[in-house]
Amino acid sequence: MEALEAARHKDSRDVIVIGASMGGVHALTRLLEALPADLPASVFVVLHTADHDPDLLAQVLGNRSSLPVVRATEREPFAARHVYVAPPDRHLIVGHDHVHVRRGPRENGARPAIDPLFRSAAANCTTRVLGVVLTGLLNDGTAGLRAIKRCGGLAVVQEPGDAACDQMPRSAIRHVSVDHVLPLDKIPAALAALALERRPPPGEVPDDIRAEALIAAQELRDMEHTGPLSPITCPDCHGTMREITDGELVRYRCHTGHAYTLESLGAMQADAWERALYAAYRAQQERSMLLRRMAEGGGAELLQQRADSYEEGAELLRRLIAHHNASGELVADRKT
Repeated sequence: MEALEAARHKDSRDVIVIGASMGGVHALTRLLEALPADLPASVFVVLHTADHDPDLLAQVLGNRSSLPVVRATEREPFAARHVYVAPPDRHLIVGHDHVHVRRGPRENGARPAIDPLFRSAAANCTTRVLGVVLTGLLNDGTAGLRAIKRCGGLAVVQEPGDAACDQMPRSAIRHVSVDHVLPLDKIPAALAALALERRPPPGEVPDDIRAEALIAAQELRDMEHTGPLSPITCPDCHGTMREITDGELVRYRCHTGHAYTLESLGAMQADAWERALYAAYRAQQERSMLLRRMAEGGGAELLQQRADSYEEGAELLRRLIAHHNASGELVADRKT
């Protein structure tokens, strides 16, 4: 019976990759509980999680799913009618018939990240792949969904108005020729139907997709051909970066492998800038306190003047921090 089923579905879309971020636990739970138990495909899931989050996602999703949900493990063969979940602080990489879980460089500030999952599936499974972008902030998943389409797979995106956070779906729709935009409750039936469709034969995988898939898997370190050098440095490791033009999507990758879209790089830089301001604010305060303490031993007037100057600097930095505007940029208080 299994041999007959395998023969029946050998040319079908039997690899489903799903990415979600903010609001993703609820969305994934609803999606997985509605997938049929006889789904003739393997399902792979990445949800953005913090490094220190408890490794409970597979258990949480499995409580409501008709399919077995397991935490992916290194070099594990994958099978139809199973769901494989990325563990915290590891990228989930799809091979031809097995998975890897690797502590590769972060992408868009995340590990696990959606783009490495999607890109690896595109490179290794080509036309077998159905890519799904659900709710989330910024635009992780967009570059990976483009890779899936370039390799002959299909793209499904949650209707932005139906998502808890619409940024990831909107980015995917903007930059990718999406095949289906659906509300969450329509996606499971669509995936079940698409998984039965006959897929086209695989074509040649573009070199850039294959190379970036290997970078995330820690199997390639040569970034020379990803794009021209950029004057912007990596906010993670401060290394040099290369700018990648991916259709209308602008991306960056540093020499150690960290990768960002233009928008995620902006968000990371804003965080780094704020941390730097807080460090400078603390240093100004501490310098002022130290000078006032030194003034108690003599030379009080000059030391007090210098302490006042440091306090003024600290106050300016405090106002910069307080006036962080809605776009994430730090602006000076124009009333001073």
